[in-house]
Amino acid sequence: MDDIIRIKTITEVHRFLGLKKPNHPLVSVITINDRITNFDYGNAKYIFDFYQINLKKGFSGSINYGRNSYDFDEGTLILMKPNQTIQIENQGEIKGSSGWTLLFHPDLIRKSELGKIIENYSFFNYDLNEALHLSEKERNSITELTLKIKEEYNQNIDKHSQELIVSNIDLLLKYIKRYYDRQFLTRTNLNKDILTEYNQLIKEYYNSEQPVLTGVLTVNECAKKLNYSINYLGDLIKSETGKSAKDYIQDYVVDKAKTKLLGTTENISQIAYSLGYEHPQGFNKLFKSKVGINPSQFRNLN
Repeated sequence: MDDIIRIKTITEVHRFLGLKKPNHPLVSVITINDRITNFDYGNAKYIFDFYQINLKKGFSGSINYGRNSYDFDEGTLILMKPNQTIQIENQGEIKGSSGWTLLFHPDLIRKSELGKIIENYSFFNYDLNEALHLSEKERNSITELTLKIKEEYNQNIDKHSQELIVSNIDLLLKYIKRYYDRQFLTRTNLNKDILTEYNQLIKEYYNSEQPVLTGVLTVNECAKKLNYSINYLGDLIKSETGKSAKDYIQDYVVDKAKTKLLGTTENISQIAYSLGYEHPQGFNKLFKSKVGINPSQFRNLN
């Protein structure tokens, strides 16, 4: 069984990597070089109690994170939030690696507006194979912000320091959100393939006996079957359709319910049960929220 190593502070990271003590206890920018990349991380799994934003580029080899392998020369951004687990495996010696890692502890932003909204940045919950691929211009933009953060904590810390550091992290996350939106747009053909798979999965589920056996289909189940994180799949569906992934499923269910209401003599309880609802009240509530009238009224009007 692999060891699990929990790293609670940024100081512990510096100590672990043989770096000098950080100038600020709650934030640090670590330059990625061959020594850091080829560091012996062992077979352990690591859990960190802070946020990480990692820009890696210029590899002549590859690095495995868990089950996934990455080798992106253009520059890849990987984001992690506290309590996520990562296992790093080097495949042979890597030369020419570069980039940076921004670490910041939740305590740094806890009292700020960013602390209240950071959970809204769903990309912290993406899987590593859903990393952000950056152009040179994009890479330069976010690197400039990271250097400002580093410059700020490297000078004499005063009453403005934390506010300026947090403001730059906030701006950095806004740029990352923009670049992820761009990535969804530029990968539109791939996204449409995923949307087709998503649609097919929903169709097959509701054209089988599965709803009766296991209930209403969830986005989480779809994400697992399609091998995506629930957040990435949700953002992709939203980007392509303007609907949330949950709404997309619910709209399909309501459409199927309309067909059953008008094309069969099944009573409403039977229809609700066939669509995965154990109790008709839940089905009635969904139908009315989507159509504006309840199932009985819909059937009687048509």
